[in-house]
This record gives sequence, C-alpha cells and structure tokens, in this order.
Amino acid sequence: MAMKVGVVGTGFIGPVHVEALRRIGVGVKGVLGSSAQKSQAAAQRMGLERGYSSYAELLADPEIGVVHLTSPNRFHREQVLRALEAGKHVVCEKPLGMTARETKELVAAARKHPGLVTAVNYNLRFYPLCLQARAMVRSGEVGEVFHVKGSYVQDWLLYPTDFNWRVLASEGGALRAVGDIGTHWLDLVGFITGLEVEAVMADLKTVHPVRQAPPQGSVETFSPKGDRPPATAGTGGKKGAKKELSTTPVHIDTEDYASVLLRFAGGARGVLTVSQVTAGRKNRLEWEVAGSRRAIAWNGERPEELWIGERNEPNKVLMRDPGLLDRAASAYTSYPGGHAEGFPDTFKQLYRAVYADIAAGGPSEQPLYATFEDGHKELALCEAILESHRKGKWVKVKY
Repeated sequence: MAMKVGVVGTGFIGPVHVEALRRIGVGVKGVLGSSAQKSQAAAQRMGLERGYSSYAELLADPEIGVVHLTSPNRFHREQVLRALEAGKHVVCEKPLGMTARETKELVAAARKHPGLVTAVNYNLRFYPLCLQARAMVRSGEVGEVFHVKGSYVQDWLLYPTDFNWRVLASEGGALRAVGDIGTHWLDLVGFITGLEVEAVMADLKTVHPVRQAPPQGSVETFSPKGDRPPATAGTGGKKGAKKELSTTPVHIDTEDYASVLLRFAGGARGVLTVSQVTAGRKNRLEWEVAGSRRAIAWNGERPEELWIGERNEPNKVLMRDPGLLDRAASAYTSYPGGHAEGFPDTFKQLYRAVYADIAAGGPSEQPLYATFEDGHKELALCEAILESHRKGKWVKVKY
C-alpha cells in the first residue's frame, strides 16, 4: 500500500503544501479543516479523496503515513505529539510550538521515534540562490563573516482594519511579526552562514494597539483586497472612507514591527528589521553577508539574482542557472536559467529532500531541511528577543 499524506489546515498555506506534493508525485489523500464542512469543501475544491471530520479520523487512516500541519500555532504541540504516537512522519509549519518549553518537548518526543522524519517548514532555505550562498560561505569564497544585515517586510497588516488570528498572542504566540516572518530570516541566515546567535538586543512596536475584527472574526492571510474591510479615514485609508460599523475593536498584544541587534558565536554581528506594516512591500525578505573576501546579498522579491560584492574588481550579479551553480544548489533547481523559479518551487524542493529521507527509511544525518531541533532554536530566539525588549538590554539566548 503506497504511503499517502494528510494535510491539516485549509487556509493560505495548506493548499500550497498540497500543490507542491502533487508536483513531486506524492499522493495527498485528504485534508482536515476547522469543521467537517470546511474539510469537505476544501477536499472538493482541491480534488482530494477525503475531507476528514476530525484529527482522530485522519490519524486512524492506515493509508496516511505523513501528516502536514498547517494549522494555527496553538494546535501544533498536541497535533505533533499525536501524530508521532500514531507512527506518522511530520512536516510542521513554523513556528513548531508556542513556547520553547513546548518545542523542547517535541524535540524529545521526536528522538523517541528515530525512524520518523520530523521537519519544520522553513521553505525559504530552498531558493536555489540561497543554497548557492550557503555553498559559497561554506567553501570559503566569502571569507570570514564579519556581519549580516537584512529585513523581512510586508504590508498585509498595514491598516487597523486588517485582522487575522495571527495578531492574537493566544492564537499565534507572544511574538507575531518576529515569530511569523522574522524566524524565516533568522533560520535562513543561520542556514547560510552556519552561525548561531548567542545574544540579542530588541526593540518592538505595536503600531495598531487596537484592530477592527470583521463579523467573521478573521480574514485569510494575504486575502484579496476585496475580501477585507475598508481602511478607515485618518489611518492610511482613502479620505472620506466610511468606517465599517459591524467590526469589533480588539486589543492587540503582539508587535507589528521589530528591530533586533544580533551577536553571533565567534564574534560576528548582525541586525534584523521586521515589519508587517510597510506599504508596498508584499513579501520582501533580504539579507546581506559581509565577509573578509567579498559580500553577497539576496532579495526574495528578486529571487533569481545573487549580488556578489567585490573590493578590487567589478561587482557581479549571478543569475540562477543550474550550469553556473554549485552542485549542492543545482540539485534543487529544476529549470534552465531564464525560466523563473519562485515561492511555490521552494516547497517542492523542500519536500523532495524530506521525502527522499522518508523513502530511505528515516532522517539523514545532516539534512538540508529544518529539523525539530532547528524549530526549537527559533522559539528560543523569540523568547530571548521578547525578554530583551521588555528589559531593554542584551539577553543571552537559552537554547
């Protein structure tokens, strides 16, 4: 009997998992939503065999060998533990848990099941030019890393009428912008450079202390403009726009913006800025690594280009082309140069690595995909960042 996949979650990212799995020939049997009706509707929409009525029903299905969790963060701990107990491989969306205490528990649980692959969905590692950058750093082409700078900025929560479950600490965790997108940057930079953050100094800001929740309670992540309540006058919306009378004011206890100074083990330094209220930036992650031999930089809204900075010769821009990349990077690019690969392709390439290990009978020694240990490190970083902001001083990361 061929192993199949069950996907938990029917919002923005669940269907992305389904599409990517189909592209690599992995069978997705069914999906689980927040209700039986949502499960059935999503299964029909995506052409899947099953819309499960409960998580227990999904786990009891003997054909399901792998569970992909794209549910709200507060459910991850319980769902991961139950999947492992049922003998299922797990691919969990980030963050792995709500707290470092939870993620430490999940790391320990995964170690009790050494034959199961347990991965965290940090898909951005699998942009080919990020893999190329990693190979350049590891081979010595960049030299000693002096410092790293970068940002991850978006605009989908720009207005106080932009509301989603992620803005609530009870649903997503105490850190939102840092936890939701900042951890992508932190994971990616650590993956590329091999450096580990040892201390942080953070400044956070909630731009909208009160947001207006729509009647349905939430809107989907990156929902189309027509699906959102209008921005109110005086808050960035069009002059004279009418206030949505049916909305409910909700106090917000998570940050819209953060800047974080980083100290890496070994002496390198770094700085990260995160924002979900930067107009015009749809999903812009960028990093720049300054080394003793050269610098390299990349921007996720232009993922086909890697900038290479030189001191004594002209700077270069390396275009993604399998024939020009390191073997480790070309192994995870599917199209010739000039045939763009983007966000959906990173999921495909990530799952190629994950399912190669599943087919091999268990996790490889040093996988390219993020493990539960990596997921735990990101929660430990988040907690240090929050503590630093509250105390107004440098805080060591307690891994």
